[in-house]
Amino acid sequence: MLHRFFASAPRGVEGILADELTGLGAADVVPGIAGVSFQGTFDVGCRACLWSRTASRILLVLSEFDAPTPQALYDGVRAIDWLKLLRADGTLAVDFSSRGASCITNSHFGALKVKDAIVDSIRDASGVRPSVDLDRPDVRVSVHLSGVRAAVSLDMSGESLHRRGYRAQSTLAPLKENLAAAILLLARWPEVFAAGGGMLDPMCGSGTLLIEAALMACGTAPGLLHAPFGFTRWKGFDPGPWQAMLVEAREKDRRRDPALSSLPIWGFDVDASAVRAARANAHRAGLGNLVRIDCRELSFTERPESVSRGIFVVNPPYGERLGEVRALARLYRRIGDVLKQRFTGWDGFVLSGNLELAKEVGLRPSRRHVLFNGAIECRLLEIPVAAGSFRQDASSASDTSVTTEDSGITAAESGKNDSTLENAAQDFANRLTKNYRRLSKWARREGVSCYRIYDADLPDYALAIDLYEKWVHVQEYAPPKTVEPRKAERRLQAALAVIPQVLGVLPSDVYLKVRQRQKGCGQYGKFGGEGTFLEVHEGGLRFLINLSDYLDTGLFLDHRPVRQLIGQKARGRRFLNLFGYTGTATVHAAAGGAVSSVTVDLSNTYLDWARRNLALNGLDNGRNELVRADVLRWLQNAKGRFDLIFIDPPTFSRSKSMEAVFDVQRDHRSIVDAALKLLNPGGELLFSTNLRTFRFDAAGLDAFSPRDLSSELLPPDFARDAKIHQCWLLQK
Repeated sequence: MLHRFFASAPRGVEGILADELTGLGAADVVPGIAGVSFQGTFDVGCRACLWSRTASRILLVLSEFDAPTPQALYDGVRAIDWLKLLRADGTLAVDFSSRGASCITNSHFGALKVKDAIVDSIRDASGVRPSVDLDRPDVRVSVHLSGVRAAVSLDMSGESLHRRGYRAQSTLAPLKENLAAAILLLARWPEVFAAGGGMLDPMCGSGTLLIEAALMACGTAPGLLHAPFGFTRWKGFDPGPWQAMLVEAREKDRRRDPALSSLPIWGFDVDASAVRAARANAHRAGLGNLVRIDCRELSFTERPESVSRGIFVVNPPYGERLGEVRALARLYRRIGDVLKQRFTGWDGFVLSGNLELAKEVGLRPSRRHVLFNGAIECRLLEIPVAAGSFRQDASSASDTSVTTEDSGITAAESGKNDSTLENAAQDFANRLTKNYRRLSKWARREGVSCYRIYDADLPDYALAIDLYEKWVHVQEYAPPKTVEPRKAERRLQAALAVIPQVLGVLPSDVYLKVRQRQKGCGQYGKFGGEGTFLEVHEGGLRFLINLSDYLDTGLFLDHRPVRQLIGQKARGRRFLNLFGYTGTATVHAAAGGAVSSVTVDLSNTYLDWARRNLALNGLDNGRNELVRADVLRWLQNAKGRFDLIFIDPPTFSRSKSMEAVFDVQRDHRSIVDAALKLLNPGGELLFSTNLRTFRFDAAGLDAFSPRDLSSELLPPDFARDAKIHQCWLLQK
């Protein structure tokens, strides 16, 4: 008996799914929007559930009828003989959707109407009422109302087919398994593998592309990993033919074939937690060590020596995971560079939901496949990588890599440029090594675990490199407009390759940011959104830092001596911290024996951070008050008296919560004067700023004996930059 079916799928996958279904014996295959209709026996529907790699659900169509009113929908559904499909005491669930319908636009109301019709039909025929189970029903009913036409189907899948069952651990924004499979089929992976080729994903995340590629290579039916299918719980289901299909599928499955010790499939990711998740998922998929997954930064990706051709498949972030567009543009350009320089003879496939960023790859694709990752319209760029075949997209020619031929550079000149880069990179490596050896000895002697190692020592490498115990924070100062962007990018890649080797850290523990020197904007700007906090130590105290989300990390390393001085002066005193930021100075004061403290800042984010720092050190004891306020306004109304005051304002601030723009050069005296009024006799005030051109206005302050402590409080790791900050001490 022939049935009508509909296989749903991500938009853009319909053509691939149609080919799959045809190969599985389906007839009258017609691609539509987000799915494919077809005909076949019940066994064909079961086979589609077991073997389709790209379908989301397989729906068996029961009935179609006009439903211009809710009552007509109810009547049409009730007319179906539901007792043939569902036991009277069984369970059901209803999925309802509509498009262009006027009678029912609310999906919840539509589902309720359908459920009532089914329940009433069975109760009237048997006297027993079935119950609803939304998670694992015996029968899942799908109803779609298009205009006035209703289609009632049974969901054969049960749980969505993309849920293979191996992804217990995931990362941010993972690809669904069936979309990953569609990408691999568009990349012709089965043919590449059959011809002895390989597959590599340099940003593998939780490993979905790798695992789907391995399942294809092993001939594994994806349905073997799926939870029991919905149709196996239907009334009247005959398990015989289905068991025969399972036996056949298991015989074709080569995951445990002794002759198959490994597959030419490689996956890398800079995030160590993602690598762990990918490995765990591969094991859950029954792939053991067939897939090789390692922690490696994109810049270190090399073509495997064991295969001469293959597919390079990558799904970089579209804009949600890495923050600033400029950082993402750099990432996309690096993908293009790695493809061009190291994967000749391979085919590249780059999926991106950001069309502007996709242009930054800088290599002209031979085809662009339109796919939808959820609601995000994406392009899968197909880029053959053949020697001498590179041409720029006209749309991105201003900031993308070019070939020697396109740029008019002779081969000799190109070689000279490469040699120059290598020499410069070696100079950088030598300087970084020298600095690290010298400063690490000092740091061990002084018990310092977080310090600056390099600060634009060489003009070609305008980086600030800070070591936070086992993590490295790299800030790239934006190059001047006179420097060609591609040249600056190549230098940065060279530096990123050197840094982990010299400092002995994992590439995944190197955090990179682009930073403009302060020119009129707040110093505490948000950068990304990863939300990862790390714990470091200073002077026997514990602090939380964030190396990914903010321009500054939460612990100003150049202020280390200032904080130590505050800790030494705080015993028995009442401490006031203005522009308190993450409360690091407050922690030092409280740990140093301050009887109480008040920390004032306008940011809830940083006050919460300060609260966490205090709690981390057991100092959340009620004696350390955190106040959210504009410092200038707070000073006007402050009533308390203090013995030690620390003021470390931003250079500029344009916060919407402030009454006016704050300028430290212009406004510092008004703050100092107001704070001095709160200072008890014998008290001390420390004022600090990072404005390089700052001039402290000491006029009329002779009674407070102002003293410039800048040189005394300059730490050895910042000795190259005497103007990193200025610090003044006033005493009453």
